[in-house]
Amino acid sequence: MNMRPDETSLVPDIELTGLMRILPAAARPYASLARFDRPIGWWLLFWPCLYGLGLAGGLPQLWALALWMLAGAIAMRGAGCVYNDIVDRDLDAQVERTRNRPVANGAVSLKAAWGWLLLLSAIGLVVLLQLRTEAQIVAIASLAPVAAYPFMKRITWWPQAWLGLVFSWGALVGWIAFAPAALPMFLVYAGSIFWVIGYDTIYALQDREDDALIGIRSSARALGTRVKPGLTLFYAAALGLWAAAIWQVRPQAAALLALVPAALHLGWQVATLKVDDGADALAKFRSNRFAGLLVALAMATIGASA
Repeated sequence: MNMRPDETSLVPDIELTGLMRILPAAARPYASLARFDRPIGWWLLFWPCLYGLGLAGGLPQLWALALWMLAGAIAMRGAGCVYNDIVDRDLDAQVERTRNRPVANGAVSLKAAWGWLLLLSAIGLVVLLQLRTEAQIVAIASLAPVAAYPFMKRITWWPQAWLGLVFSWGALVGWIAFAPAALPMFLVYAGSIFWVIGYDTIYALQDREDDALIGIRSSARALGTRVKPGLTLFYAAALGLWAAAIWQVRPQAAALLALVPAALHLGWQVATLKVDDGADALAKFRSNRFAGLLVALAMATIGASA
């Protein structure tokens, strides 16, 4: 069955199918382009914001700011997806999982995609203005690595590492939004980078065959048969760096127990992952929404009790 330009039902990672049904037909390609039907992305962008804000001691009193950050994550994740699809439109058309993205299949014109990108960015600007000046500067500094990300798969085997730099940036913004820069902030950020490399490697498992055919590079391809050992290393590094950040804030062994639930969940991901099963890889990737919540709760708990 061929997909018409305004349909999204054949996109394998869609989650909010009800949203696409209730939207007017003309709006559906734009919602799909910004991935409003796939909320996992904005949660993964949002959680590091809470890591920084929480461990700095900004929660629960700055809960309103946390909600603004969630709105910013939704808008800017959408803007990033639009930009990515503009840049990758030719490659997307050659990959089974992405060939029906709205720019690649012609449902949204290039001009309209740029307009949608500007509108989403304007929403992000409103969120930016809710932050104090120092946090605004840090947030704006993320624009350069964000703009460079779509090109990384063409020049490095590890675009997931660059995505880690981008998707973890909220940890810096969240911390600076409440407190001056300090070593724990950088440790949280570094740990989040390794977490992103891990879960995006899992996500990339879905495309290994198509990526090999058209020459797209990824950590999933680079690791080959060593995906599980690689994931173990990435997640262990994330947990170790987060533990070091917590220790800097509250140097007590008991404080490290806050990370145990997240550690068990990440260990479950690696132990049960079916490397050659795209559906299982997608499910494990999505489970990081829960992993991120567990880490956020750990950071907020330690930050509030320090």
